[in-house]
Amino acid sequence: MKKNVRIVAAIFLMVFGLLTLFLSSSILFDWFGLRAKEGDYVQFIVVTNFSCSFLYLVAAYGLFIKKAWVYQLLWIALILLVIGIVGLMVHIYSGNLYETRTVGAMIFRIVLTIGFLILAKKTLNQ
Repeated sequence: MKKNVRIVAAIFLMVFGLLTLFLSSSILFDWFGLRAKEGDYVQFIVVTNFSCSFLYLVAAYGLFIKKAWVYQLLWIALILLVIGIVGLMVHIYSGNLYETRTVGAMIFRIVLTIGFLILAKKTLNQ
């Protein structure tokens, strides 16, 4: 059962990592005109998500091959996201422009990363 959960989690993490990579790189590099559609995006949040996308992809691979270092990668991603949301709060309270959906998206990413951390801990028997 643990193997099936681990494989499904790895696939979901890979899809989430690819989606994150596509969306954040589209905004950073203005592919497909997505930057204009994003409104008042916060640059450092996009860079944080872009960085986490690579961590998610490597962690997905690590889950597939059952490596213990997945747990550390997901911790790094979680720390980056927490630093990002703290920076976002400072950005917001400083009166700068932002999209309200960014706050929800960051909370979603943090909760999802915590979920992946728990799954990694349980399925990799650390």
